[in-house]
Amino acid sequence: MTVELWRSDAIVLFDWLAGVDLDAVPITHPPQKQAPADLLSRLEWTADTDITGSTAEEIAAAQDEVAQGMGW
Repeated sequence: MTVELWRSDAIVLFDWLAGVDLDAVPITHPPQKQAPADLLSRLEWTADTDITGSTAEEIAAAQDEVAQGMGW
């Protein structure tokens, strides 16, 4: 399966996955914890350093872009 993400979505998702405590995320079955961990590993492996090495300013800009039109 191939999933294409907008750059800003990829930055926000990578940043969240890299910082979230998966032990604190409610789950009903262990694979629900493993799947996000696998996704993070895959993003680290396939994403360019432009995403994995994003600065705090780039992350904030990506969050703003993704949030546009959400009404948050």
